[in-house]
Amino acid sequence: MNKRRWMIGTAATAALAASGLFTLSSLTATPARSAESTRPVIVVLGDSISAEYGLPRDTGWVELLRKRLAQERIDYSVANASISGDTTSGGRARMPELMQRLKPSVVIVELGANDALRGVPLSTTQDNLRTIIEQAQQGHAKVVLVGMYVPSNYGPAYTQRFHAMYDTIAHNMNVRLVPFLLAGIENRPEMFQSDQMHPTQEAQPVLLDNVWPVLAPLLQKK
Repeated sequence: MNKRRWMIGTAATAALAASGLFTLSSLTATPARSAESTRPVIVVLGDSISAEYGLPRDTGWVELLRKRLAQERIDYSVANASISGDTTSGGRARMPELMQRLKPSVVIVELGANDALRGVPLSTTQDNLRTIIEQAQQGHAKVVLVGMYVPSNYGPAYTQRFHAMYDTIAHNMNVRLVPFLLAGIENRPEMFQSDQMHPTQEAQPVLLDNVWPVLAPLLQKK
């Protein structure tokens, strides 16, 4: 896979992190259950790519997921617990409260890329992802793990090990895997914002189409 864009994006993301723009922010959708308490919940635990970074509100792939569920008459609510700049450590720390409050039926885990950008040891990332999945499974939630790549300037050995980590975890923990969230746009610079890291609004349907075939079999239709 051509990861030229990811090499450019690494510097841009680092600059955002240094400037404080690529940091924890509010959820892109308030995951309160209230009136929807009887509906099963899908929680999306992700980073900026799922938190609509740089996009008009309610145009990201998670919002498109809500619309597709309605179109398909699949009666689930969606809580977007994604935070820009989040790492697997952050997701791990937030999981107990999310599980207790939302009691999700499905958890989509889209984390890990920021760990690599911040130099977190791969063993730590792997341990955090495993713990997140265990926390979800202990709450009787089904899990979809979303794979990512890191920039090629990290070296081919590390790049391969990082991506293979997702497949290993999914296999060992018996969870569904989306191999690569950005599949189909990775070689299309026009599908990325100026930082060449975050997908544009036009790319969001592709992201959803990458997730949907893995997620849909886990959902119960009326």
